[in-house]
Amino acid sequence: MALSISAVVLLAIIVFLLIKKSGLKGGHAVVCVLLGFYLASSTVAPTISELTKNVAGMIGSLKF
Repeated sequence: MALSISAVVLLAIIVFLLIKKSGLKGGHAVVCVLLGFYLASSTVAPTISELTKNVAGMIGSLKF
């Protein structure tokens, strides 16, 4: 659960910065949010979730 909350916060910050710095329109951001909601309720949601977990695991295992 902590991973999903962190991902949501990170994505919200990215969208905020894109709106402020890169000229992303508010309407475009709303469309992206709606797309996320529809993807979350689709049949592809488990695949996206598994991919996200795998990428987070790979990033977590990197040694600097």
